[in-house]
Amino acid sequence: MTTAKISIFCRWPEPGKAKTRLIPGFGPEGAAAIYTKLLSHTVEVVRATGIPFELRVTGADPELFRKSLGKDLDIVEQGDGDLTDKLARVPAPAIVIGSDCPGLSPEILWAANDTLASEEMVIGPASDGGYYLLGFTTDARFAFEDMPWSTDKVFEETVSRFVKRGIRPAVLPELSDIDTAADLADWPDFLP
Repeated sequence: MTTAKISIFCRWPEPGKAKTRLIPGFGPEGAAAIYTKLLSHTVEVVRATGIPFELRVTGADPELFRKSLGKDLDIVEQGDGDLTDKLARVPAPAIVIGSDCPGLSPEILWAANDTLASEEMVIGPASDGGYYLLGFTTDARFAFEDMPWSTDKVFEETVSRFVKRGIRPAVLPELSDIDTAADLADWPDFLP
């Protein structure tokens, strides 16, 4: 059995460019500090699984990520284009995650990995209508093209696209990601 590689999508936590929807509540430096904690948490959780992983980065030289998060990291630049283009570059089998889901755990990642041993896709719904994880065993570009990103329809539309191709969706527990100040109410450890 081939283990899917986990691809963590992340950006350098530069004030004013990271977690911009948090800026109204915390200012540019506060939003960047929150995101720094979220990114470190994500890397720690993924490391704890022992599953191969990489960081798909943007916003800074890969060496800055290594210096901050670990010299042993496998780092790939996200490259040009929109989110669709960047996600479509991830080769299957893969588990794609963001870096802003404080409830993510090694158990959830192992559940996703184990699911891909017998299913073609697995998805973790986010409470805002998006998803925090998407795993796939074959090319999944169709799941990203013309997607209404950053809306409450992303999860529903993604599942629908797989179903239309005859692929049964395996669904993980719903988790919350951090996009607004209100999202931090249950996660005070991530406050700046």
